[in-house]
Amino acid sequence: MKQAAKMSLILFLLTVLLTACSGKQDLQDGYYTAQALEFSHGWKEYVTIMVKGGSIVSVEYNAENPSGFIKSWDNAYMQTMLHSNGTYPNEYTRYYASQLLEGQGNGQIDAITGASSSHSSFEKLAAAVVEQARKGISDVVIVDTSH
Repeated sequence: MKQAAKMSLILFLLTVLLTACSGKQDLQDGYYTAQALEFSHGWKEYVTIMVKGGSIVSVEYNAENPSGFIKSWDNAYMQTMLHSNGTYPNEYTRYYASQLLEGQGNGQIDAITGASSSHSSFEKLAAAVVEQARKGISDVVIVDTSH
């Protein structure tokens, strides 16, 4: 009988330990947005996530100009950036967003060469938006992303 009690205790402790180490966050269901404090080179970046069932199920990362035009829709900007930096907004915004989704806010976000400034901003915005989701605060959080 003592052996069974010991085994039950061991299984219980393992379950508690694995749950604590799983990295699962207590995210509140809803939509959350973090937005840059200021425009940079004519664009203001933002990250919006949707949390369902305590998990991030969608991520949008982009930027808009003062008129509300979305950066990844700007074909002229895309061509210029692709030729000078080797990447463009529609590529790196999706890449960074997919990493946040896969890591559920816990993983490291790898930078893309040519989009390191956006990488730094994204990390700050992502941390802020995940924190909002933990707190369940759906107000847009404004983040100083200056370098």
